[in-house]
Amino acid sequence: MPNSDPAAPTGTVSRRPRIVAVLTCFNRKALTLACLDALAVTAGRAQVDLEAVVVDDASPDGTAAAVRERFPWVEVIEGSGALFWNRGMHLGFGRALQREADHYLWLNDDTHLVPEALPRLLAQHAALTRSLGAPAILVGATAERDTARVSYGGRVVASRLRPFNYRLVHDERQPVRCDAIEGNCVLISREVAARVGNLDPVFEHAMGDTDYGLRARSLGIPSYVAGGIVGHCSQNALRGTYFDATLPLARRWKLIRSRKGLPVRSWLHFCRRHGGLAWPLHFSWPYAKVLLTGLRGGLTGRSDGDRSAKLT
Repeated sequence: MPNSDPAAPTGTVSRRPRIVAVLTCFNRKALTLACLDALAVTAGRAQVDLEAVVVDDASPDGTAAAVRERFPWVEVIEGSGALFWNRGMHLGFGRALQREADHYLWLNDDTHLVPEALPRLLAQHAALTRSLGAPAILVGATAERDTARVSYGGRVVASRLRPFNYRLVHDERQPVRCDAIEGNCVLISREVAARVGNLDPVFEHAMGDTDYGLRARSLGIPSYVAGGIVGHCSQNALRGTYFDATLPLARRWKLIRSRKGLPVRSWLHFCRRHGGLAWPLHFSWPYAKVLLTGLRGGLTGRSDGDRSAKLT
């Protein structure tokens, strides 16, 4: 709602910034409700008008009904159960883009924002816009609650030879430039959204956030990770995924081709779009790596890969 500003000249009316948050969720009602509670707190601290779109991908635990009952300012879209993260976010962001907003906020439902998250993000985004002369994408870094170790945020390329191998970058005091963005907490201005558009629904689960940041960069729109920590979110474990060399080869081969691994169609599209002339090598490498380490019998006895290898 428009809001009178005592500091504004007589006869003028200023309005509060409007933010539309976008989340997708599946079957973790308690986390989703806690996420929206924390979002409401930080929005109040930032003095913004807040709306949200939540895509519930057919959760059997009653998430959709609970969100509707508790948060009347949230629009709930019910999915088919086959959307997963990227296609759920594509659906939700598409709906959000139909609304007038100054900023859109991507948010994972397992991310618990601190009260100063939105004031910090908005202030740093405004300062970046002034210094750059144009808006940028601003990613909020999250940390493990127990250890305070940074868990998600912005990443930079770790090696020229492996352009899809990323490592986290972060500074406690000021924004730093990054190559890849993670969708746990991302502030996107109206201007950036108008130029870049929506997430690409070709991606079945992951990669859509990374693709979005790289598409923005190709349009001359940089990405930064905000200074400080905006919330808490635990890292997904590598054990039990295709990175885990202690699993039998047949299991790892199935996992890498699954939706939550590197499904062939999604990975092929990503590599063709962002891999340059060497894209066939980048496409083949993670599959070959699983086969090679599996044929060696997992002799290392440890998880294969680390958090610097987000995609490969």
